[in-house]
Amino acid sequence: MNLIVDIGNTRAKLAVVAEGEVVAQRSVERLRAQDLDGMLAAWPGVRRAIVSSTRGSASEAAEWLRRRVAYVLEFGSRTPVPIGNAYATPETLGCDRLAAAVGAATRCPGRNALIVDFGTAVTVDLLTADGVFRGGCISPGATTRFRALHDYTASLPLCEACEAWEEVGTTTRSAVVAGVMQGLAFEIEGHVREAERRYGDLCIFFTGGEAKYFAKRIKNTIFADCNLVFCGLNRILEYNASEENLI
Repeated sequence: MNLIVDIGNTRAKLAVVAEGEVVAQRSVERLRAQDLDGMLAAWPGVRRAIVSSTRGSASEAAEWLRRRVAYVLEFGSRTPVPIGNAYATPETLGCDRLAAAVGAATRCPGRNALIVDFGTAVTVDLLTADGVFRGGCISPGATTRFRALHDYTASLPLCEACEAWEEVGTTTRSAVVAGVMQGLAFEIEGHVREAERRYGDLCIFFTGGEAKYFAKRIKNTIFADCNLVFCGLNRILEYNASEENLI
C-alpha cells in the first residue's frame, strides 16, 4: 500500500492506494502530524509514501514520514517522472499539474490528453500522444472569481459555485453566478475546441473540487476523475521505487 500526500493551495489531501486504486482518502485545511498518524494507524500495510506540495516545501511532512514508513519520496522539480517534460521552467511548474499529466498518461497511454483541473486556480494542460507534457494555461477558479468580485467592488454579494444557474441572471446574485459559472464554462469549451482542432483524437480529463459543476455542462466526451492527481502521484512513487529497486 502507498500513502499519497498532496498539499494544495487551500487544502491538504491524503489517500491510501492499493493495487492502483484509492481505498481511502481525506482532506484537511492544515496538515498535522496526527492526520498522518491517523491514516497510518488505519492502514498499517502502508510501506511507501509520496509527499507533494504547491504551498511551499514538503520537507517537514516527508521527514516525519521517513521515521515511520520504509520508503518516502518528496516530489519536486528534479524528481524523475515517467513522461517527458517540455516546460521551459520546470522548477516553477506546479507539482499537481505534472502529477495530473502523469495520471492522464496512465489512464490513456499513447493518446493526446487535455487536462482541466478546477481548483483555486483552473489549469488547462496538454499531454501529447508521445508522452510529453507541453504546458498549458492558468486562470482564476470559480471560487477565486467570486471572491474577487466581492472584494473589489462596493456592493456585489459573495456567491459560490453551483450545479444549476440561470443563463440570464434576473437578480444581482444570479447575474454574478451566471457570469462566473457560464464564463468559465465558455472558457473551457474554447480550450477544448482549439485542442480538438489541432490534435484531433483527444482524451479530455476534468479533475479538481469544482469539476462536478462543469462535467455535464460541456458537451464532449469527458473523463471526470477526481483522483487523477492521486493516480499520477502514485505512478511517480512506483516509478521511483522501482528505479531504485526498493519494494
